[in-house]
Amino acid sequence: MRLLLCDDEKMLSHVLSVLLKKNNYTVDCAYDGEEALDFITSSSYDAIILDVMMPKLDGFSLLKEIRQDHSCCCPRHSDI
Repeated sequence: MRLLLCDDEKMLSHVLSVLLKKNNYTVDCAYDGEEALDFITSSSYDAIILDVMMPKLDGFSLLKEIRQDHSCCCPRHSDI
């Protein structure tokens, strides 16, 4: 399963990503909302773990972007 972890707390992201990778997940990390949007538009993810308070583009705004252009990230857009 491929995951995108979006959180501006780099130490927390690192710890979570190590834990997830040890459990056989593939994890990409984004540290701000714009970087997360770049990942989402260029790759396909099974799930996105999204922090609400991120720089450049907060989690709520990012989720709104994803929902408006749901073709960018996943074919099952009704799940988000």
